Amino acid sequence: MQKSFEKDNRPWLALIGNPNSGKTAIFNLLTGLHQKVSNYPGITIEQKRGNVKINNELSIDLLDLPGTYSLTPESLDERIVAEQVLQWIHGNDRPAAIISVVDASNLSRNLYLTSQLLDLDIPVIIALNMMDLVKKNNETINIKALRKQFEVAAVVPMSALEKKGIQQLKNVISIAINKGKQSNHTQLLTKETKIREYLQPIKELFTKKFGYSERLAWAQSLRVITRQSAMSLYENPHEPSLQFEPEFIKKLSLLRENAIAKLEESGFPHRTIEATLRYHWLDDLLTKSDIKSTKSISTITPSEKADRILTHRFFGPVIFVGILMFIFQSIFSWATLPMHLIDRGVGIVGEYLIASMAPGMFRELLVEGIVAGVGAILIFLPQILILVAFMSILEDLGYMSRVAFMMDKFMTRIGLHGRSVLPLMSGYACAIPGIMATRTIDSWKERLITILIIPLMSCSARLPVYVLMIGAFIPAIKVFGIFNLQGLTLVFMYFLGTGTAFVIARIFSKLIRSQSKSTFVMELPPYRIPLARSIFHQVYLRGKQFVFNAGKIIMAVSIVLWFMASFPKTVNETTDVNPIHSSFAGKIGHAIEPIIKPLGFDWKLGVGLVTSFAAREVIVSTLATLYNVEEGIGNVVSLTEALQNDRDPVTGGLVYSPLVALSLMVFFVFAAQCMATFAIVKNETNSWKWPLIMILYMTGLAYFGSLIVFQGGTLLGFGI
Repeated sequence: MQKSFEKDNRPWLALIGNPNSGKTAIFNLLTGLHQKVSNYPGITIEQKRGNVKINNELSIDLLDLPGTYSLTPESLDERIVAEQVLQWIHGNDRPAAIISVVDASNLSRNLYLTSQLLDLDIPVIIALNMMDLVKKNNETINIKALRKQFEVAAVVPMSALEKKGIQQLKNVISIAINKGKQSNHTQLLTKETKIREYLQPIKELFTKKFGYSERLAWAQSLRVITRQSAMSLYENPHEPSLQFEPEFIKKLSLLRENAIAKLEESGFPHRTIEATLRYHWLDDLLTKSDIKSTKSISTITPSEKADRILTHRFFGPVIFVGILMFIFQSIFSWATLPMHLIDRGVGIVGEYLIASMAPGMFRELLVEGIVAGVGAILIFLPQILILVAFMSILEDLGYMSRVAFMMDKFMTRIGLHGRSVLPLMSGYACAIPGIMATRTIDSWKERLITILIIPLMSCSARLPVYVLMIGAFIPAIKVFGIFNLQGLTLVFMYFLGTGTAFVIARIFSKLIRSQSKSTFVMELPPYRIPLARSIFHQVYLRGKQFVFNAGKIIMAVSIVLWFMASFPKTVNETTDVNPIHSSFAGKIGHAIEPIIKPLGFDWKLGVGLVTSFAAREVIVSTLATLYNVEEGIGNVVSLTEALQNDRDPVTGGLVYSPLVALSLMVFFVFAAQCMATFAIVKNETNSWKWPLIMILYMTGLAYFGSLIVFQGGTLLGFGI
């Protein structure tokens, strides 16, 4: 939960809105920060804080809460907002005002949340975003009528895309803070005498117990009647300051059961009662006040025309698979030149250090450890950037929501949820944000299954392993005169992980017991042209994260590994065996070798498998360091050439082959190596049970999958 802003002696505001309403884009424009913005629901999965300078005399703090459709929680991210609001209701660190971000092109749906915010007796500013779409659709919105009918502090027409309305929003923030204007609109239940009668006992309990205002008491009564999830905010609040007495909970539960029984007997479905009343109230206001009007009505929008093809029952999935194949083929094809340039640059740096530094341990550490280890990973930066660019384009375009829509029926059959698609797709870039994005899934069982299978999606950390092995051992030949065999191999690895994830999901859905049920309702945002600055920013951030965050781990591991591969120093004139075999790393590798020998792996790969638990891509830097230490100072060894030319000192045969490369890639498709992923799973599930289950089942899959590939291939005559 949020920590108090009071220590800063600055007023603070809350930014709340529906998913995909442009809330985070407005947050970025106000604060100058760069939180992720995209064109599908579920981007803001955590609270974000920033500072806004209103003028020379006023500076405020701004809290960007996760997107929510209602204060009645249906998923974890919505519960975060609902619990935060419950704190405000009970006087804990209330904001000076609330900025309600509203998608002006979908006014009625977005104003539902605004109507709930008006119940809180906190000044509300409506940020009417996406006015550019309203104008494009030949519609108009009466700003004065909207402000008058809702009695809010202000209504600001905006377009975050065109950066319009930001200064006006800052101006009204200052006014709202100073005036503290609140809404006193007529209650929703005024004309509904029966409903009012049935909810009266609950309303009186809230009023007497907590001193709720008339409007707030009715609103909370409606909310706890509508959903058990709203009732659970009082029964099981996560915030220690919101612990309610057992006597109150027992009385509230009893009154709730009595009210629900009476409502159902009278023909009022309690699960939809709040939505029915609020939307009736909203439609009445919007219609009578002529707030929104349309100059000309188009029978079908361009997005709907595109969806006839892109979400077609047959052509939609075919197009989606085609897009994925194009992306993975491009990852391999387009990165060849920049990879070569980086590889050559690493070699030049190594040669310069050898030529300019005096021989000694420090030079060996720099060249064999740091330059060789880190340089071997930097070579694969182009592929990662290409993947992130494609994923960002699909997100900003609005296509990802269509994928979730198309996949919902299939996902339901395997025990998942339509909303599982977006976290799974995020897993192609990195499992950690994908796991956190599962907070949008309302069912705990479906969310847990999604978390458990996301690491099977081939993340960008696996990409260096795939590209290294494919580039070294898979020939660059054409298949059917169109496809590159190297690209097809990469596609196969991604599809193998995805297909296996679906099978595992089906198994988990049978094993994990849960009574929770969920429904799939997802907004399909209109297609929008991706912003170049947004794409470049996401690519830049991901590249920076890879170079600096992963780079720190890789450098640390490379330094430690260099010492382990270089010591103890031995001199034995009676043998031709390289001293590295007697080093600490060599001894560890040879101890592991009998276990992994059936997979086709040698002792060097054994060391790599151990170090890759820090991060999957570390195996590449590990191999680079080992080969450079084994070769000795002379120049930086090309890892690809070292793998292709490595021979067994006993048999004299090649250590690696296309079959060994395929076995290793299959191992990494399933392998559980990534400590950060385990930590985030523990955090999201609040238990070490599920990370341990993940490690066990993924490690088992990796070992037996690799074993089948290598031993099966050997039996068929594809061995070394």
